[in-house]
Amino acid sequence: MQFTDRLYKKAKPIWRKSHDHPFVQGIGHGTLDIEKFKFFMQQDYLYLIDYARLFALGSLKGTDLKTMSIFAKLLDSTLNVEMDLHRQYASRLGISEAELEATKAAPTTLAYSGYMLNVSQRGSLADLVAAVLPCTWSYYEIGTELSKIPGALENETYGEWVKMYASEEFGELADWLITLMNELAEGKTEAELTALEEIFLNTSRYEYMFWDMSYNLQMWPTDDEQ
Repeated sequence: MQFTDRLYKKAKPIWRKSHDHPFVQGIGHGTLDIEKFKFFMQQDYLYLIDYARLFALGSLKGTDLKTMSIFAKLLDSTLNVEMDLHRQYASRLGISEAELEATKAAPTTLAYSGYMLNVSQRGSLADLVAAVLPCTWSYYEIGTELSKIPGALENETYGEWVKMYASEEFGELADWLITLMNELAEGKTEAELTALEEIFLNTSRYEYMFWDMSYNLQMWPTDDEQ
Protein backbone atom coordinates (compact mmCIF):
# COMPACT_ATOMS: atom_id res chain seq x y z
CA MET A 1 0.00 0.00 0.00
CA GLN A 2 1.35 3.42 -0.95
CA PHE A 3 1.42 6.27 1.55
CA THR A 4 -1.29 8.19 -0.33
CA ASP A 5 -3.60 5.15 -0.04
CA ARG A 6 -3.23 5.49 3.72
CA LEU A 7 -3.88 9.24 3.51
CA TYR A 8 -6.94 8.75 1.34
CA LYS A 9 -8.41 6.15 3.70
CA LYS A 10 -7.94 8.44 6.72
CA ALA A 11 -9.28 11.54 4.95
CA LYS A 12 -12.20 9.86 3.18
CA PRO A 13 -14.80 10.64 5.91
CA ILE A 14 -13.78 14.31 5.83
CA TRP A 15 -13.82 14.43 2.03
CA ARG A 16 -17.23 12.75 1.96
CA LYS A 17 -18.60 15.53 4.13
CA SER A 18 -17.17 18.06 1.67
CA HIS A 19 -18.71 16.22 -1.31
CA ASP A 20 -22.08 16.11 0.43
CA HIS A 21 -22.00 19.71 1.65
CA PRO A 22 -24.95 21.77 0.32
CA PHE A 23 -22.52 24.29 -1.17
CA VAL A 24 -20.79 21.66 -3.31
CA GLN A 25 -24.01 19.87 -4.19
CA GLY A 26 -25.57 23.23 -5.04
CA ILE A 27 -22.86 23.82 -7.64
CA GLY A 28 -23.47 20.43 -9.21
CA HIS A 29 -27.25 20.80 -9.31
CA GLY A 30 -27.18 24.48 -10.25
CA THR A 31 -29.20 25.44 -7.17
CA LEU A 32 -26.58 27.30 -5.14
CA ASP A 33 -27.51 30.85 -4.11
CA ILE A 34 -25.43 33.12 -6.33
CA GLU A 35 -24.48 35.36 -3.38
CA LYS A 36 -22.85 32.38 -1.67
CA PHE A 37 -20.90 31.58 -4.82
CA LYS A 38 -19.79 35.19 -5.17
CA PHE A 39 -18.53 35.12 -1.58
CA PHE A 40 -16.69 31.87 -2.31
CA MET A 41 -15.09 33.20 -5.49
CA GLN A 42 -13.77 36.30 -3.74
CA GLN A 43 -12.36 34.33 -0.81
CA ASP A 44 -10.93 31.64 -3.10
CA TYR A 45 -9.23 34.37 -5.12
CA LEU A 46 -7.32 35.40 -1.99
CA TYR A 47 -6.62 31.77 -1.15
CA LEU A 48 -5.15 31.10 -4.60
CA ILE A 49 -2.68 33.94 -4.18
CA ASP A 50 -1.17 32.15 -1.18
CA TYR A 51 -1.54 28.77 -2.90
CA ALA A 52 0.60 30.14 -5.73
CA ARG A 53 3.20 31.21 -3.18
CA LEU A 54 3.30 27.64 -1.91
CA PHE A 55 4.07 26.34 -5.40
CA ALA A 56 6.83 28.92 -5.71
CA LEU A 57 8.19 27.66 -2.38
CA GLY A 58 7.93 24.10 -3.70
CA SER A 59 10.11 25.04 -6.64
CA LEU A 60 12.61 26.55 -4.22
CA LYS A 61 12.66 23.44 -2.02
CA GLY A 62 12.83 21.03 -4.97
CA THR A 63 16.06 19.07 -5.11
CA ASP A 64 16.03 18.28 -8.84
CA LEU A 65 15.18 20.22 -11.99
CA LYS A 66 12.16 18.08 -12.84
CA THR A 67 10.50 18.77 -9.48
CA MET A 68 11.39 22.45 -9.70
CA SER A 69 9.96 22.76 -13.21
CA ILE A 70 6.69 20.99 -12.38
CA PHE A 71 6.14 23.21 -9.36
CA ALA A 72 6.76 26.13 -11.69
CA LYS A 73 4.07 24.67 -13.97
CA LEU A 74 1.68 24.43 -11.04
CA LEU A 75 2.49 28.03 -10.16
CA ASP A 76 1.76 29.12 -13.74
CA SER A 77 -1.48 27.10 -13.83
CA THR A 78 -2.69 28.67 -10.60
CA LEU A 79 -1.81 32.24 -11.56
CA ASN A 80 -2.88 32.12 -15.19
CA VAL A 81 -5.63 29.49 -15.40
CA GLU A 82 -7.43 29.16 -12.07
CA MET A 83 -7.18 32.84 -11.19
CA ASP A 84 -8.19 33.84 -14.70
CA LEU A 85 -11.32 31.71 -14.28
CA HIS A 86 -12.02 33.57 -11.05
CA ARG A 87 -11.61 36.92 -12.77
CA GLN A 88 -13.94 35.85 -15.57
CA TYR A 89 -16.54 34.66 -13.08
CA ALA A 90 -16.19 37.86 -11.10
CA SER A 91 -16.87 39.95 -14.19
CA ARG A 92 -19.84 37.77 -15.12
CA LEU A 93 -21.24 38.04 -11.59
CA GLY A 94 -20.90 41.81 -11.52
CA ILE A 95 -17.84 41.92 -9.25
CA SER A 96 -15.51 44.65 -10.46
CA GLU A 97 -11.75 44.09 -10.60
CA ALA A 98 -11.31 46.74 -7.93
CA GLU A 99 -13.83 45.00 -5.68
CA LEU A 100 -12.14 41.64 -6.21
CA GLU A 101 -8.71 43.03 -5.36
CA ALA A 102 -10.12 44.79 -2.28
CA THR A 103 -11.65 41.61 -0.83
CA LYS A 104 -10.91 41.17 2.87
CA ALA A 105 -10.00 37.68 4.00
CA ALA A 106 -12.49 35.80 6.14
CA PRO A 107 -11.20 34.09 9.32
CA THR A 108 -11.20 30.62 7.75
CA THR A 109 -9.32 31.90 4.70
CA LEU A 110 -6.66 33.46 6.92
CA ALA A 111 -6.37 30.37 9.10
CA TYR A 112 -6.17 27.91 6.20
CA SER A 113 -3.65 29.88 4.16
CA GLY A 114 -1.64 30.78 7.24
CA TYR A 115 -1.43 27.16 8.34
CA MET A 116 -0.19 25.96 4.96
CA LEU A 117 2.39 28.71 4.66
CA ASN A 118 3.63 28.15 8.21
CA VAL A 119 3.96 24.38 7.80
CA SER A 120 5.62 24.71 4.40
CA GLN A 121 8.09 27.45 5.32
CA ARG A 122 9.23 25.73 8.51
CA GLY A 123 9.18 22.20 7.18
CA SER A 124 10.45 20.04 4.35
CA LEU A 125 9.21 19.58 0.80
CA ALA A 126 7.23 16.58 2.08
CA ASP A 127 5.46 18.82 4.60
CA LEU A 128 4.60 21.26 1.82
CA VAL A 129 3.19 18.55 -0.44
CA ALA A 130 1.14 17.08 2.42
CA ALA A 131 -0.31 20.55 3.00
CA VAL A 132 -1.25 21.39 -0.61
CA LEU A 133 -2.30 17.95 -1.82
CA PRO A 134 -5.82 17.83 -0.31
CA CYS A 135 -6.91 20.93 -2.22
CA THR A 136 -5.80 19.74 -5.67
CA TRP A 137 -6.74 16.09 -5.12
CA SER A 138 -10.14 16.71 -3.52
CA TYR A 139 -11.11 19.39 -6.07
CA TYR A 140 -10.43 16.93 -8.88
CA GLU A 141 -12.56 14.32 -7.12
CA ILE A 142 -15.34 16.85 -6.57
CA GLY A 143 -15.18 18.09 -10.14
CA THR A 144 -15.28 14.52 -11.47
CA GLU A 145 -18.22 13.59 -9.25
CA LEU A 146 -20.21 16.73 -10.04
CA SER A 147 -19.60 16.32 -13.78
CA LYS A 148 -21.70 13.14 -13.65
CA ILE A 149 -24.79 15.04 -12.51
CA PRO A 150 -27.10 15.57 -15.52
CA GLY A 151 -26.78 19.15 -16.76
CA ALA A 152 -23.90 20.10 -14.44
CA LEU A 153 -21.44 20.75 -17.25
CA GLU A 154 -23.97 22.82 -19.21
CA ASN A 155 -25.11 24.98 -16.31
CA GLU A 156 -24.82 28.64 -17.31
CA THR A 157 -23.44 29.75 -13.94
CA TYR A 158 -21.48 26.80 -12.61
CA GLY A 159 -20.72 24.63 -15.65
CA GLU A 160 -17.31 26.14 -16.39
CA TRP A 161 -16.25 25.67 -12.78
CA VAL A 162 -17.16 21.98 -12.90
CA LYS A 163 -15.44 21.52 -16.28
CA MET A 164 -12.20 23.01 -15.05
CA TYR A 165 -11.86 20.82 -11.97
CA ALA A 166 -13.02 17.69 -13.79
CA SER A 167 -10.56 18.27 -16.62
CA GLU A 168 -7.83 15.83 -17.58
CA GLU A 169 -5.25 18.61 -17.20
CA PHE A 170 -6.25 19.30 -13.60
CA GLY A 171 -6.28 15.57 -12.89
CA GLU A 172 -2.72 15.27 -14.19
CA LEU A 173 -1.56 17.92 -11.71
CA ALA A 174 -3.25 16.03 -8.87
CA ASP A 175 -1.67 12.75 -10.02
CA TRP A 176 1.78 14.32 -10.11
CA LEU A 177 1.43 15.60 -6.54
CA ILE A 178 0.21 12.16 -5.43
CA THR A 179 3.24 10.50 -7.03
CA LEU A 180 5.59 13.04 -5.47
CA MET A 181 4.02 12.53 -2.04
CA ASN A 182 4.69 8.80 -2.29
CA GLU A 183 8.27 9.36 -3.41
CA LEU A 184 8.95 11.76 -0.54
CA ALA A 185 7.42 9.36 1.99
CA GLU A 186 9.82 6.54 1.10
CA GLY A 187 12.22 5.67 3.90
CA LYS A 188 10.55 7.85 6.51
CA THR A 189 9.91 6.60 10.03
CA GLU A 190 6.41 5.95 11.31
CA ALA A 191 6.65 9.09 13.44
CA GLU A 192 7.50 11.15 10.35
CA LEU A 193 4.67 9.58 8.34
CA THR A 194 2.22 10.27 11.15
CA ALA A 195 3.27 13.92 11.18
CA LEU A 196 2.70 14.17 7.41
CA GLU A 197 -0.67 12.46 7.81
CA GLU A 198 -1.73 15.03 10.40
CA ILE A 199 -0.84 17.90 8.06
CA PHE A 200 -2.85 16.23 5.28
CA LEU A 201 -5.85 15.71 7.55
CA ASN A 202 -5.69 19.27 8.86
CA THR A 203 -5.81 20.82 5.40
CA SER A 204 -8.58 18.37 4.46
CA ARG A 205 -10.51 19.71 7.46
CA TYR A 206 -9.82 23.27 6.32
CA GLU A 207 -11.20 22.38 2.88
CA TYR A 208 -14.50 21.40 4.49
CA MET A 209 -14.46 24.55 6.61
CA PHE A 210 -13.93 26.67 3.48
CA TRP A 211 -17.07 25.24 1.84
CA ASP A 212 -19.01 25.75 5.06
CA MET A 213 -17.71 29.29 5.50
CA SER A 214 -18.82 30.17 1.98
CA TYR A 215 -22.25 28.63 2.39
CA ASN A 216 -22.84 30.62 5.57
CA LEU A 217 -21.10 33.82 4.38
CA GLN A 218 -18.96 33.75 7.52
CA MET A 219 -16.86 36.81 8.24
CA TRP A 220 -15.64 37.93 11.66
CA PRO A 221 -18.36 37.41 14.31
CA THR A 222 -17.32 40.72 15.88
CA ASP A 223 -18.05 42.72 12.70
CA ASP A 224 -21.25 44.72 12.61
CA GLU A 225 -21.74 43.89 8.93
CA GLN A 226 -21.63 40.23 7.91
